[in-house]
Amino acid sequence: MTVLVAGAGIGGLTAALSLHAAGIDVVVVESVRRVRPLGVGINLLPHAVRELTELGLGDRLAATGVATAENVYCDRSGATVFTEPRGRAVGYHWPQYSIHRGELQLLLLAAVRERLGSDAVRTGLRLVDFTDPDPRGAAPVRVRLTDRATGETVSMDAEALVGADGLHSVVRARLCPGGDPLLWSGVRMWRGVTEADPFLTGRSMVIVPDGDAELVAYPIGRGRINWVCQVRVAEPGPLAEDAGWNRAGRLGDVLPHFEHFALGWLDVPGLLSGCPSILEYPMVDRDPLPTWGRGRVTLLGDAAHPMYPVGANGASQAVVDARVLAWELAAAGDDVPAGLARYASVRREATTAVVRANRAMSRASGRTARELARITDVYRRNTGSEVAQLNSRASLAWPGPVR
Repeated sequence: MTVLVAGAGIGGLTAALSLHAAGIDVVVVESVRRVRPLGVGINLLPHAVRELTELGLGDRLAATGVATAENVYCDRSGATVFTEPRGRAVGYHWPQYSIHRGELQLLLLAAVRERLGSDAVRTGLRLVDFTDPDPRGAAPVRVRLTDRATGETVSMDAEALVGADGLHSVVRARLCPGGDPLLWSGVRMWRGVTEADPFLTGRSMVIVPDGDAELVAYPIGRGRINWVCQVRVAEPGPLAEDAGWNRAGRLGDVLPHFEHFALGWLDVPGLLSGCPSILEYPMVDRDPLPTWGRGRVTLLGDAAHPMYPVGANGASQAVVDARVLAWELAAAGDDVPAGLARYASVRREATTAVVRANRAMSRASGRTARELARITDVYRRNTGSEVAQLNSRASLAWPGPVR
């Protein structure tokens, strides 16, 4: 079996490592010609850190990210309203890491090339279409790609195609033509990374709501603070614009909403003003799909279940997707369509719950300590991430003989 993974993001690269560990051949194709450490900070929750640790990457994660110890909710004057322990501090067997997205991607890319070979990730190839000759999946899927260096068309056959090609997934668009819009929460987001001194414990994430505005900030290592500014500017509805992740933002648009913040232990106006490059984009998701694919084609990560970032769960869910995908394909043997169908059934139910929980959290207005505690407890329960549940769950590492 050869699996073709479209997209060398966090989910696609984790899928490559997981499939390889189960003895399944895999090739990753990526549109960009050179993978660079783009983006800003993200969080890897304990359920994702567990999977990457079982893939042998625990030490690399610890050396790259910051093990988050707590979320601190406070008002704009810096007074603490509620503190929630995170990662090992709350009892998980694995930490939560705050990490630069691009550095995590390069970490995974290096591991894929070390284990699968330098040609396992083929860059500069943009997926444009695929043909599934038999909807029952009796024959391999043919994938058509464009070589960005030459403009030539390249065709590849694979036993399975995994669309891990992100928010604007070509694979998803081919599977679900029309009627699948991006849905805007009404919140505009600005994000950046600023060199700044650590605050509170040095491993704290701070959340500061103030009316329609909210600041989230946390360290990601090497003297850097990742920050996110969210402002509700409209009512929710379908998005009428492109939701690019790397659109340049302007300090003059975001600073007026936060220049009155006076936390004391963190200079918020200075944090925003000191950022060399600000990104701006709308907070969006999509309605959960009734199915993720057909035959020998499926989806993974943001291509399957884009979600609001309020639960810091998007990348983590993509990692778990990848592990379940490898397990189900290995368990299915030669019946690839059955393995993909089982994977999609398991993960679609789980990720739909997370998409809905993130929507509910984005609308939550409770800001007393008791209300915040209830909101976070409900979120863990609704997303299957309770401490005892994760700590006792069986491993997703394929235990059988490799194919």
